[in-house]
Amino acid sequence: MIREASSSLHLLGSSHRVADLAARERISLPPDAIDDFYLGLEGLPGLHECLILNTCNRTEIYGASEENFAPECLHDYLSDFRKIDPEFLRRHSYLRSGEQVIRHLFEVTAGIDSQMVGETEILGQVKKAYEDACRRKASGKMLNRLFQKGFQAAKWARTNTGISKGQVNLGNVLCELARRIFGKVAACRLLVVGAGEVAESAIESFKSRGSQAITVTGRTFDWCPLSRRKPDELAEKFGGFALSFDDFKKSLHFFDVILTSTASGKALIDLEDIRECMRKRPSQPLFLIDAAVPRNIDERASKVDNVFLYNMDDVSDIANENLKSRMAEVDHCKSALGQRALRLWQQMTTTHSKEPASISQSTAPRPSS
Repeated sequence: MIREASSSLHLLGSSHRVADLAARERISLPPDAIDDFYLGLEGLPGLHECLILNTCNRTEIYGASEENFAPECLHDYLSDFRKIDPEFLRRHSYLRSGEQVIRHLFEVTAGIDSQMVGETEILGQVKKAYEDACRRKASGKMLNRLFQKGFQAAKWARTNTGISKGQVNLGNVLCELARRIFGKVAACRLLVVGAGEVAESAIESFKSRGSQAITVTGRTFDWCPLSRRKPDELAEKFGGFALSFDDFKKSLHFFDVILTSTASGKALIDLEDIRECMRKRPSQPLFLIDAAVPRNIDERASKVDNVFLYNMDDVSDIANENLKSRMAEVDHCKSALGQRALRLWQQMTTTHSKEPASISQSTAPRPSS
């Protein structure tokens, strides 16, 4: 269990802002390593609270500590844990403290720090990361307050600015890409490999546009621990079909659109799988979306005729095509969130100086809807 209340906030992170897809793959934490990573964090001298946000586009460590805590310890620990050269990690990460941590979190939850500016999935991912930290009793009084205020800031931004105009989310972008390739989304046969937030968003978007042929597959151990849903449960929720993971490679040629979004940490579909698939459907295009970090599809698949392969960086470029027309809203949102962050930091530092050090972490609040 993390110890008592803290007086300083820290953040070590890596995202699309400072790291390309290949770098993010090296830094990202494998799901089966999260328990060990938390244990190591709790052992860092002076760090009293911590929270890990680990998504396909960012790996971030939030911490609350004593005044004399050296935040560089977070960098050294992550570098050692992932066996990454310290200079490589330094080039592809950012280290922030105090008010800047609050400002950053507010921009993350509001979607303006996202690779697809204004996207909606990130708020749910942050809430689940917070719930996970609360279950571990790793989040205490300071981080509880920070993240609760972060959820409120996100709600304010989405209600009072045009940052989410058009409901930017990955599912909608993928549907638009499928429409460009096939003409009608309703006629597309969709295979989703994985059962997390991204998978659900895609299925929901395809379903809303009339797609009926939706199939879900995935290994049990690829089940997203934060979403707590298995592939067959996701298929049932949307009236789709569940496909045995052992059989899915043999069935690739039946599908027009294939989305992979698992936490397996390795390629599940290789070049020969795609070649064999296209031999069985030579005149029909195949749309592949690899939304996983590390990637699930061999990037050489894009060289096969009639195959369209997109990764997260590709999709984000397309999603932000109209960003120039929304920059005024982005700037307005950043300014307003910056003011909220400053007020919160002033309140937190003032409150801490008046309150006793010990806290009870068993009463951590639940994230607001």
